[in-house]
Amino acid sequence: MVARTPDRSFRSLSGLEKTASTSRVLNLAAIASQNAGDPEYESAPFFKAAALNGAVIIKHRIRNDEQYIFEQSKRISTKVIIPFERTDLSLGGRSLFVGQRGWQELLNQLRGTQDDEARDVALLEALDELPSLDPFLLREHLKRRDFKIANCYYAISAPDLERMQRFVSGEISKLVDLAYGGGKSGAPNANISKLVSLLLSGQDDTRLEPLRLTLGLEGENFREGIFSWKGFLYYKWVLNSLWPELRGVISELTEIKVVGPRDYEMLNQVKDVGSRVNQAILGQVRKVRATLQVYDDAFAELTQAGNPMAFRNFLLKSPEMFITLGERTGMVSHIASFWRYRFPKGRPLRVELDELFDILQDFHQGLGEDEDKARPAAVVGDSALIDPANAEAIGKAV
Repeated sequence: MVARTPDRSFRSLSGLEKTASTSRVLNLAAIASQNAGDPEYESAPFFKAAALNGAVIIKHRIRNDEQYIFEQSKRISTKVIIPFERTDLSLGGRSLFVGQRGWQELLNQLRGTQDDEARDVALLEALDELPSLDPFLLREHLKRRDFKIANCYYAISAPDLERMQRFVSGEISKLVDLAYGGGKSGAPNANISKLVSLLLSGQDDTRLEPLRLTLGLEGENFREGIFSWKGFLYYKWVLNSLWPELRGVISELTEIKVVGPRDYEMLNQVKDVGSRVNQAILGQVRKVRATLQVYDDAFAELTQAGNPMAFRNFLLKSPEMFITLGERTGMVSHIASFWRYRFPKGRPLRVELDELFDILQDFHQGLGEDEDKARPAAVVGDSALIDPANAEAIGKAV
């Protein structure tokens, strides 16, 4: 018998067939299918070129053998895949990276028309500026760039937006007195609600002037700082729900059962990669928490010590920090969302060995090298994440 040697040089698009988007993927083909005939969708499409409007957009981690197609070294790029057949992604498609050598010429070939070319190019460049495709940040970023796009492309739900508004209200309540003053009874709550609505609106508003004066920022520095601040608040909110999801993933890694043929050499590789994935998740969690702590410390200086300069300096540096935070959060968010998509709750945790190896390899490559392998498990909230040593239980389970 000849052992199976599945081709791992590419990943099938068929796994994206039923999902619209994640922090790494924006599936315009699925959105087109789900919203056909909707007036808003028809009047405000994402791209103007019909071919592009059925594309799959992916935040892709650049591999070493892909660096040569870029003028400068990159870690993350925006990949555009135009399926050969929108209704069957398993057939594959043509693709390009935004920013690769000659990408605009390639894009012209894929678009199939020269109409509104500049607009679609500018939109792709705007997407490439973002660290991830999280719907809230995507919506805010494109609104700031004056792109008029239907709401169906932004998958954040009304209940999620309401929960985020409550979270942000709790975060910035101490700032209201500094920027707007307490006033009469009931006024603070009204001011908090007003400030949250203004911050999340994504629009310039003169009513933010007291906040701008408090922080001592001008023009573009204020706009960029406020956007990055919203990004920090968004990721902090996302991570509140992401921690238990990540703990669930690590726990299930110790419980998953391998079915079908077994190759003991690959089995040992799965144990090793599983352990490294566990360590790398914990390493990224630590880094994300450290970045958020920089924000928390600067905000405390503003609201508790009355030192607006500390928060002003944070906002000036925040756009660069926001990109890194988004990349790291996107890495672990993708793991949590893909794992749950592949292994829904309540279903048996069963998988063939070669598929499990592919999944873990993809996770490990996406997470990058963990620099903190020797450090103990991080504490998240009131309870610790699964201890890295438990990754060895993957071997027991399989």
